[in-house]
Amino acid sequence: MPLVRISLLKGKSREHIRAISDGIHQALVDTFEIPPDDRFHLVHQHEPEEFIYDRAYMGIQRTDDVVFIHIVASSWRDIAAKKALYKAIADQLAEKPGLRREDVQVVLSPNGREDWSFGNGMASYAHDSDGA
Repeated sequence: MPLVRISLLKGKSREHIRAISDGIHQALVDTFEIPPDDRFHLVHQHEPEEFIYDRAYMGIQRTDDVVFIHIVASSWRDIAAKKALYKAIADQLAEKPGLRREDVQVVLSPNGREDWSFGNGMASYAHDSDGA
């Protein structure tokens, strides 16, 4: 279960925001092979004074359409899968809603299977053999 946080400047349409969420989700389905119904996205819209970033970090020119995508996901994926995810997200968001690839920034925060509880106070992915 990836948990996705999407941060962008306030003022985008619902359709724009939904297209970003849809594109990220499709990229996760395609590259991380998550189930289609495994979708948990939090959208954070910020006022300009709350949205501070370097417009040219690492030689990449960013605009006010920049989107920061933070994905918390279990750590068992290899580097090839992660690279495929980054590319797929940029491809999806370039197609719809039409973002520049330079304006798509992704960070992964890996964690262990025991770090997830989907409810009921249970360690959802932990097995008895894990000491849970």
